[in-house]
Amino acid sequence: MNPTPASPKQRIVVAISGASGAVYGVRLLQVLRDFAEVQTHLTISEAGFVNLQQELDIGRSQASALADAFYPAQDVGAAIASGSFLCDAMVVAPCSMRSLAAIAHGLSDNLITRTADVMLKERRRLVLMARETPLNLAHLRNMISVTEMGGIIFPPVPSFYHRPQSLAEMIDHSVSRVLDLLGLPPPQAPRWGGVAAASPTPQD
Repeated sequence: MNPTPASPKQRIVVAISGASGAVYGVRLLQVLRDFAEVQTHLTISEAGFVNLQQELDIGRSQASALADAFYPAQDVGAAIASGSFLCDAMVVAPCSMRSLAAIAHGLSDNLITRTADVMLKERRRLVLMARETPLNLAHLRNMISVTEMGGIIFPPVPSFYHRPQSLAEMIDHSVSRVLDLLGLPPPQAPRWGGVAAASPTPQD
């Protein structure tokens, strides 16, 4: 009897673009390491490398080691640039308004935007952790365009119902919500359980 083939790992692409908030991409990659069934593929723009150094003191070699496979953003011939590369999802964390605009208009001018275009054309999950405020009309229209094409716009807006005690907890909550969208819910994610009754139960 032939042995049962091993189940293929779920492939997830993580891209770090030039918006502030590189910690979201780093933390997402760190958490994904806990999922044995996941294989991560990482690409980082030049501006993304600048933010990793500026915000987290993470250099190029450290950043590229965060994933199972790494590809420079200039390498538009990388495996993840093709629809024939079987990939389950992509998260751009953070997603700059420049990357959002390129994705919304199909401008596959680097590996981040090309891979995002592949996600959309192959009808695979694409999550953009868009980082900007306030938003102008161009930003909003680009968000609508991506949404109409099947992408998910996910600004990492912190919630407070779980009463976070640190910045790390706020970051982890947003990352946990992204994992939910990928079908990989972490067991310790804070969940909303409803508002407890504020008044006594009425008597008959």
